[in-house]
Amino acid sequence: MLMMFPATIGIDISKATFDVALYQNNSYQPGHFSNDPAGFKKLAKWLNKRNVNGRHICMEATGRYGQALALFLYQAEFPVSVVNPARIKAYSDSLLKRNKTDPEDAKVIAHFCATQNPDLWTPPSPEAQELQMLVRRLENLKAMRTQEKNRHHAAISSEAVLANIDHHLNYLNQQIEQLEQQIETLIDSHPDLKRQRDLLISIKGISHTTAAKFLAEVPDIHQFESAAQLAAYAGVTPKRRSSGTSVHSKGHFSKTGNVHLRTAFYMPAISAMRWNPIAKSLVERLQDRGKESKVIIGAVMRKLIHLAYGVLKTGKPFDPNYLQNLQIAS
Repeated sequence: MLMMFPATIGIDISKATFDVALYQNNSYQPGHFSNDPAGFKKLAKWLNKRNVNGRHICMEATGRYGQALALFLYQAEFPVSVVNPARIKAYSDSLLKRNKTDPEDAKVIAHFCATQNPDLWTPPSPEAQELQMLVRRLENLKAMRTQEKNRHHAAISSEAVLANIDHHLNYLNQQIEQLEQQIETLIDSHPDLKRQRDLLISIKGISHTTAAKFLAEVPDIHQFESAAQLAAYAGVTPKRRSSGTSVHSKGHFSKTGNVHLRTAFYMPAISAMRWNPIAKSLVERLQDRGKESKVIIGAVMRKLIHLAYGVLKTGKPFDPNYLQNLQIAS
């Protein structure tokens, strides 16, 4: 006897289009739409025609490609969940799915929604959305500056080209400085963002820049039930491949998660290894166990994310003497 689940809708997002699967009575109805306002309106009509108003819709957290659609569905009062792609992939693997196409992925998401009933999504506050756009634009400009610096250091013999690169670098430096000031002003003008920023920078190794990146990618810490869940979202959970006595690959990041959040913690981890007592203690333990440097840096990144989760959840600044006080108390 087939088990019956409530009707759900799965959406698989790509840059230009998205595929939809309505899961109902153990069968699927497919749909395909353009990823733009016109496509959103056609989706709403498609759903209304099938009398599925109020049915649970689920989509993956795919960054900017899916944000506009999620906001449209929320404003249209459709219950919508935005789920970490890692959860969907693990669920697909558990079903032994072999086909990897957008329509098939939409079916998996719909089935996941029916069986797992993920939490509903609410959009970030306007200031959080603005912060994310400013921070990501800043990252783009810094990447452009790095490219131009690399070109400048290349073996370019043309004085005209070098002058042009210098001019562009000066422009990028000005734009970066302006954006950094805008980000600081935005955070300072919203008490909740300012409070969270001040908690984050109390952690040795986390600067104003890293705190801004963190708040841009994690506008609501309460959407995560644990620090481990946040670390998985960032993609800094360890992943090993071991089988029997013959297969033993080196540990590495899962890298399934928010790349913006993950990359934001690399340089802070390097700094924390020198100046953060909790991170230094972790480094010493891992070095004693013979761990290689990449594994150690990854562990420190993960530790910083755990500490960030802790200060935001408790509302208390980082205590650099935590370990020492813990030893005294014991």
